[in-house]
Amino acid sequence: MADAERIARLRLIRTQGVGPITYRQLLARFGSAGEAIAALPMLASRGGGKAPAIASERSVEAEIAAVARTGAEHWFLGDADYPPLLAELENAPPVVTVRGDHALAHRTVVAIVGARNASAAACRFARGLAADLGDAGVTIVSGLARGIDTQAHVASLSTGTIGVIASGIDIAFPPENAALQEQVAERGLLIAEQPPGGEPRARQFPYRNRIIAGLALGTVVVEAAPKSGSLITARLATEAGREVMAVPGSPLDPRAQGCNLLIREGATLVQSAADILEAIRPIDARAVRSPGATFEGPPPDDASDGERARITALLGPVPVGIDELLRQAGCTPAAVQTVLLELELAGRLERHAGGRVALVL
Repeated sequence: MADAERIARLRLIRTQGVGPITYRQLLARFGSAGEAIAALPMLASRGGGKAPAIASERSVEAEIAAVARTGAEHWFLGDADYPPLLAELENAPPVVTVRGDHALAHRTVVAIVGARNASAAACRFARGLAADLGDAGVTIVSGLARGIDTQAHVASLSTGTIGVIASGIDIAFPPENAALQEQVAERGLLIAEQPPGGEPRARQFPYRNRIIAGLALGTVVVEAAPKSGSLITARLATEAGREVMAVPGSPLDPRAQGCNLLIREGATLVQSAADILEAIRPIDARAVRSPGATFEGPPPDDASDGERARITALLGPVPVGIDELLRQAGCTPAAVQTVLLELELAGRLERHAGGRVALVL
């Protein structure tokens, strides 16, 4: 990819209102980030809003320089280094900042996640799983959080570990894991979606979790309470068509309730690394697909004013599935996607989990 296109793509994803799905659709429609940026004011106007604040070349050049100072680099969706399993996600991050051994993301990867306030027994079990999987040639990915994440990283530093953080590549969180995060960057691979200097905020952690789930053939939950971040990661793994596995625990321990619930709902019960290897080996070939991403989509002008009015009238503050919009509107998929894209760029549409959308009132 030419340097000019890389700068334009970084400007596009750093532009207000452009998320991962919108980014893909814009590249599909216009072929290059430069053409997409030029079209943003027109698209936002069609959606009934003002043009979004487009990131400047100066700001993204400053970001590139800041990334270089940390010893990291950008991976763009479509690059040869970009992990092919992660690229399969509908909302795959258009760009991430990485530091470390790139090859680790192209091996067989398993996610190990769990409670921050994990029990001593669960921490020991997580260390054993990570070590045994590492000895079998598996890369371990986790989120560098306290508890289970920390144990998984420590046990797999020598065999291959990937840490995904919710902050910029230069910010350590939690602070007590600063030394471990540096070790992961030096001996493994560190990945961040936020630009340098980005502080970790609550809304960033689910986005971090989708990267963890997206990198891996399967996600193992060692200990987790109901409604925990680990269960969010497991749900995202399910939505991505990946294997979900859980370690059973005592029904008397609230920290085991999430894992027991996952098993009751169909997750693979894990008692050893052999159980994990057995679960993922049949789909191992997915990890060696050809890298890269294609941006195919509808032509630029594929929705009439009547279709725009009909589709917009069907939307409201309650999230609705895009499939339902297609049935109700009687329009082509290209027309529906075009109108949703215009509304999102105008700041009038919000995307929700499960492919649902809602108007912003």
